[in-house]
Amino acid sequence: MGFYDYEAEDVRGNMRSMCEYEGKVVLVVNTATKCGFTPQYDELQSIYEQYGPQGFEILDFPCDQFEHQAPGTNEEIVAFCDANFGITFTHYGKIDVNGEHALPLYQYLKSQKGFAGFDEEHPLATIVESMLERTHPDYKETPDIKWNFTKFLIDRDGNVVERFEPTADMDVVREKIENYL
Repeated sequence: MGFYDYEAEDVRGNMRSMCEYEGKVVLVVNTATKCGFTPQYDELQSIYEQYGPQGFEILDFPCDQFEHQAPGTNEEIVAFCDANFGITFTHYGKIDVNGEHALPLYQYLKSQKGFAGFDEEHPLATIVESMLERTHPDYKETPDIKWNFTKFLIDRDGNVVERFEPTADMDVVREKIENYL
């Protein structure tokens, strides 16, 4: 199976196939509204506005698995994103990205690109690493999603070509997107 074979429920409860995005460059992101990385929504929206017309999509998957930083219903999350960041890219319903209830799409994404390591230059890197070392000492050896705002880049052919941890420099993310457009 490949990226286009999966589906997910959007915020309105409709099942949507990833084949809708065939021929586009796609960034899949697990998000949270109460996280130190939440300001990345601004940068994501800017990237979407710049590259959307060129066949680029962002798929937002809220996830409450990391310190309950995505509280609220799907509607509350969308309202927060609209009010605070003016998000216009696609919101999907809240999901699990790890564990037995992980969305199959995320199981697939993790199987294609494992943990890429944190950008040590990011001010939150040592905080996230410290928390993970206490709760999951083997976190570096697993492909699991480590925190909110992990991103997967899918090329126009449906291949998972990059994984960016939440500490990745957003200029690097932007550059990689440009390369695949």
